[in-house]
Amino acid sequence: MKKRQIVWLFSLLATLALQAQTVSVPQRQTADTVRQNASRDVIQQKTDSIIAAEGKIDTLAIGKKDFKPNPKMAVILAASFPGLGQVYNRKYWKLPILYGGFIGFSYAISWNNKYYQLYFDGYKSLIDGDPKTNEWHNVVPYGQDPATIDQTWFADVLKRRKDFYRRFRDLSIIGTVALYGLSIVDAYVDAQLFDFDISTDLSMRVEPAFIMRSNNFTGNALGIQCSLNF
Repeated sequence: MKKRQIVWLFSLLATLALQAQTVSVPQRQTADTVRQNASRDVIQQKTDSIIAAEGKIDTLAIGKKDFKPNPKMAVILAASFPGLGQVYNRKYWKLPILYGGFIGFSYAISWNNKYYQLYFDGYKSLIDGDPKTNEWHNVVPYGQDPATIDQTWFADVLKRRKDFYRRFRDLSIIGTVALYGLSIVDAYVDAQLFDFDISTDLSMRVEPAFIMRSNNFTGNALGIQCSLNF
């Protein structure tokens, strides 16, 4: 009787263990399947985001490569107003240099013209022989009396100063016109060479060198060696 009970008990335990294993295996398989599917979804999302990013980069690169300024349009814009050609060519960093030059030349023209007019009026009032015109009193050196000053000598001084400031005023005007023409040329050259490829291998190397002489008249010497790679 006891043997039958023991056999029956072992049979029951084996049956329960088999059922538990049968139930747990699908559950583990289901959990593994869920994790694998989740991993696939994450990988797919990352792949899609990378492809989308590469597509945006390619689109931006293609849009940038497709832009090429028209040299004629660049010249027309640069001639109509200084700096427009550089803006059209997307060379914005040149604008401060260009307008800085125009501001400097404008100040030089105004400053030289002011003193030119001052000495011109003084010289004109001194040589006209009219005692009522005394603009030259405004340019008499400090500490000197206009009544005792040598008018012949002072007229020569005023003439030289007048010519001095007029010359530099005219040079400033010429410089302004030259800068205006240079801005047009720069816009045209930039538009022509916009897609010109400059190799990154271009370099220059300067280093000391020992120069050996093959004759008996001069000795060896130290020098500088310059090499260009392109």
